[in-house]
Amino acid sequence: MIKLIGITKSFMGLRAVDDLHLEIGKGVLFGFLGPNGAGKTTTIKMMAGVLKPTSGEILIDGMDLLRKPSEVKCCIGFIPDRPFVYEKLTGAEFLHFMGSLYRIREPAALRKRTQELLELFDLIHWSEELIESYSHGMRQRLVMCAALLHRPKVLIVDEPMVGLDPKGARLVKDIFIDEARRGTTIFMSTHSLETAEEVCEEIAIIQAGKMIVSGTPAEVRRIAGLDGSLESIFLKLTEGKRLAHARPLSTSQT
Repeated sequence: MIKLIGITKSFMGLRAVDDLHLEIGKGVLFGFLGPNGAGKTTTIKMMAGVLKPTSGEILIDGMDLLRKPSEVKCCIGFIPDRPFVYEKLTGAEFLHFMGSLYRIREPAALRKRTQELLELFDLIHWSEELIESYSHGMRQRLVMCAALLHRPKVLIVDEPMVGLDPKGARLVKDIFIDEARRGTTIFMSTHSLETAEEVCEEIAIIQAGKMIVSGTPAEVRRIAGLDGSLESIFLKLTEGKRLAHARPLSTSQT
């Protein structure tokens, strides 16, 4: 469902993502882990079509993102780490606006889907309130509603639990698990190792723009030679490695 082939992204001679290869199947809830500056958000922005790779291929649902950007974007939902909303719209108005962007033409179908998602994310009682009155966690959940509005085959998420209270975080985890069971592939970047350990079927750890390890949690434990928590494995695999922005490239590498 998702295939990254030799993805590289350089900024002014610095390689933020370095020859990244990944393959993720349908219905997999995938955790993308790494310390600050490792290249997680850059990778996610390339997958969502926000940034163009310096080199490599991104295939989603068998389509090349660089060759068919419109077709690919119609089958993905994207939740960035700093989501943007229009504060002078109500929650329902915002979702109707997003529905028009996703080309959901049938008004009745859009109203029904909007209602379903507002109820699912526990926002129905605030659907007619202006977004400017929403808390950060409510805005985060509203953006998740928007990303799922068109029933995407792939959901790309950057730090989904930031700003959510424990109840909101539990709700989002359960929704992601249910979506994966329905066949949605979820690519989730997170700093929360506890969240990754709890919900992810497969994980990858990236550092200095390079893949360190990927696989099921059991496979990652075997590779690391540890049988402890994901946190202890993460710390062992990333210790002593330098950040990507501290590693300048030679002219021949850019």
